[in-house]
Parts: sequence; structure tokens; C-alpha cells
Amino acid sequence: MLLGVAYVKGYDFVKRRSPEHLVHFYLIMATIRMLMVATVVVLYVLFLAPDREDAIRFAAIILIMYAIMMAVTLKLRH
Repeated sequence: MLLGVAYVKGYDFVKRRSPEHLVHFYLIMATIRMLMVATVVVLYVLFLAPDREDAIRFAAIILIMYAIMMAVTLKLRH
């Protein structure tokens, strides 16, 4: 949720100040989101998952949620 707010506020800020840098802003935010999702999945799999099946289910759910978040973000802003 915080990333979403940061994205919306940052997008508006960059669009007002220097619209030519929107592509760079988007790529930076996408990289941050990917790293955060990967970190959460790795930490869960390494330290919290009771078995392999649970780890796979968790990773699938997180990746599906990430894909939906990206689709909604693109739909709202483009």
C-alpha cells in the first residue's frame, strides 16, 4: 500500500516537474517493487515455510498479486 501511495505521489510530482523523466521513474519504481516482492518470497521460503508445497503456494499467490498490482497501476496511469 505504501508503494502504491509513493508511486501515485511520485508520478504526479515527476509529471509536473520534468515529464521527460517519467520513464526513469517508472523503471525505478518497478525495480523497487520487484526487489521487495522477491525479498518477501525468499524470506518466507527460507525461514517460515513449513514445507515445500506451502512455499510454492505462497510464492504463486504473491506473484499473482504482484501481476495484478502492475496491471492496475498501468490501467490507472496510462
